[in-house]
Formats: sequence, structure tokens, C-alpha cells
Amino acid sequence: MPRLALYTFGVLKSPLTDPARLTQEFYESGEAVYREIGRRPGYIAHAEAADHSRGTLFGSDWGEWGEFAVPAWYGKGRTAETTALAATLSLWTDLRSAFDAVYTGPHRAALNRRHDWFERTGHPNHVFWWVTDGALPTWQDGVTRLEHLNDHGYAPYAFAFHHPFDPAGTPTGLEGVGPKSQMH
Repeated sequence: MPRLALYTFGVLKSPLTDPARLTQEFYESGEAVYREIGRRPGYIAHAEAADHSRGTLFGSDWGEWGEFAVPAWYGKGRTAETTALAATLSLWTDLRSAFDAVYTGPHRAALNRRHDWFERTGHPNHVFWWVTDGALPTWQDGVTRLEHLNDHGYAPYAFAFHHPFDPAGTPTGLEGVGPKSQMH
């Protein structure tokens, strides 16, 4: 059974190691979000660095998730002191489960604060694609798909919540979400 990969990417207003209150709130919120998402139905796994060091994304050991990578439009720092981004890579059983995890609970509350923490870049902030059972997406897969979505729009190769595709590549929808929502 195919599984759904999700890559998210955002450029933060300040570096991850910034001691300012807003940065600390972002971290505290993120920790609560990850705890909750890990318990959600449909959640399979997410990329996690082996050393769990705060602010160190580049050069960390990500195991089978591959070397950490970011889209070409990220132009801020790459050291622990200057990195100003938030990225996730996760696996889900289906689109509805991912949607429910993102748009309810602690993650929904964090989304409501996103403009406090993130710059508005004009680029997509998430991308989905289907992977075969047993396959693990890499960071580079996520970057490639997000850049494809940015450059070419929605396709079975790279899509978003509001323009999803099923594993066979057919446009689909969730009740109340996206262009096919009237069909449900």
C-alpha cells in the first residue's frame, strides 16, 4: 500500500538559536506539536537527527532520511548560530490523517501564529507525494518535490492539500477541501 510523504519548509524571521521570546515560543510550541502528531491516527514516522541538537540541521546524521537539504530559495545561514528555518519530513497512511493532524489541536494553534515566526516568501510551504510501501523519502526528495510544485504547479509528482492526487495519479479531494470537495 503506498504511503504519503510530506515535506514542510519555512524561513524563520530569526535564527533557531536566537534567545528572544518569540523564538523560544516557537520551540516550545514545536515540541508540543511533535508530541501530539506522533500520536495521531495515520502517522507513521518523521525524520529526526540522531543527535537531536538544537539548531543543527546541516551536517547532522539523519540516517535513512538522507542528508539535510533545503530549497534553492533559502538564503539564510547554515550554521547552528545562523540557521533560520523550520523543515519537517514525515510519512502518513493517507491524506485525511495528515490533514486532520495539521489543522486540529496544537498544530492548528501554531498555524495561527505562523506570521509571528515565519517570513512570507511567496513559495509553497508544504508538498506531498506518494511513495511505495517500504520506501523512505529523503530530504532531497522533499526539496525536489517542493521546488517542482513551486515551478510547475500541482501534479501527481508534487501536490498540496488543496489540489491532491490519489496514488494512481488521479485528482482527488477531501470533504470540504480543494476543488473536488463538492463531489463528496
